[in-house]
Amino acid sequence: MANLTIVVPDDVLKRARMRALEQGTSVNAVLRDYLGHYAGTAARRERAVDRLLRMSERAQSRRGARKWTRDDLHER
Repeated sequence: MANLTIVVPDDVLKRARMRALEQGTSVNAVLRDYLGHYAGTAARRERAVDRLLRMSERAQSRRGARKWTRDDLHER
């Protein structure tokens, strides 16, 4: 496991430590979980976009002759 050094204003770190303590965790654990989620989110988003593009290439549906207006699409 790698170490990471970040610079955080003292007051932010103090509040983060207090909140983490209230939640029964540590700032280190919160940041580790956040970074894991952050890194995974980008990869999941990329896979989802790839799947969506592949599906759109295989789609058999077509728009047809209908010309949609803004009012058709947005009820007011």
